[in-house]
Amino acid sequence: MNYVNQDTVTLNRISITNLLQEIGPEEVRMEIVNGLMTEPKSISSKYFYNREGSLLFEEITRLEEYYPTRTEKEILKQIAPALMRTCRSYDIIELGPGDHSKISILLNAGRGMKLTSIRYLPLDISQPAIRDSAESLVNDFPNLHVEGYAVDFMSQFEPISREQPALVCFFGSTIGNFTWNESLTLLKNISLQMKQGDVLLLGMDLVKPKKVLHAAYNDARGVTASFNRNILNTVNKLIQSDFQTSDFEHLAFFSEEKSRIEMHLVARHDLSVHSPYFKGELLLEKGTSIHTEYSHKYNSGHIQEIAEVSGLKLNQTHLDERGWFALTEFQKT
Repeated sequence: MNYVNQDTVTLNRISITNLLQEIGPEEVRMEIVNGLMTEPKSISSKYFYNREGSLLFEEITRLEEYYPTRTEKEILKQIAPALMRTCRSYDIIELGPGDHSKISILLNAGRGMKLTSIRYLPLDISQPAIRDSAESLVNDFPNLHVEGYAVDFMSQFEPISREQPALVCFFGSTIGNFTWNESLTLLKNISLQMKQGDVLLLGMDLVKPKKVLHAAYNDARGVTASFNRNILNTVNKLIQSDFQTSDFEHLAFFSEEKSRIEMHLVARHDLSVHSPYFKGELLLEKGTSIHTEYSHKYNSGHIQEIAEVSGLKLNQTHLDERGWFALTEFQKT
């Protein structure tokens, strides 16, 4: 997460531009400090994804308990051939791609379609993650060009220079990490940047039995707990604080009233945290909670409201056989 330098990495068929410096380290520090000093305390989930956090999340996606990734991939494999036939001349824009496994499903489906050139534009907060994926993708797909951007797409989703229509991919139910109002605002902003004929493919995790949800965010190996605590390492780097991950318990639970998983870090004992950007010490009593993530779970009513508010046409909702996950296909008309 480089908020200082606007550098551009240029490799064979790859360019990656860092635009995080437009936000700048001072604004980032202010956001983190304000979140820790107010009640209830919070750290934005975007700070999960330093290099270690990205690797931990990839490990989470392979856990037996964590159904969303493999379920979404099953749906994507089924719809990818028809989608690529429809969008074969499109640029592919992906928000928060993480690894490249999902976009590879789409690109593999297009292999036999005589696509002379494909432009893939990943937008992610982690420039190293974009580079790792880009290098692998251009090796696997010789007609692929990658134009990546290190951005905070919640505040930096701006028009990208392009002449072709776009297939905008927002996988992983990442939209669920925002509050309902934030998610509607983000989707309206995405809609405003889309041109007529553009398609948005939005991954949405659906409401399901509570025990399934609980297990997905409280895995037996404790990988999710490590992922949750690792956010403190990012915070330490950005605000020069001295959080110790061992001082906090992982807490994740499903709120039926708000239809969401909530993830928190809870202080194991009384402690004080220091940073040159705090006014004095940050004192945390035993049991103090720091909220780190929401993961909202949706139903058909939510999907319809998104279409109405965003101004996008809902073309189709693709479900797995259990009805656990949806890939919703919207179009700008």
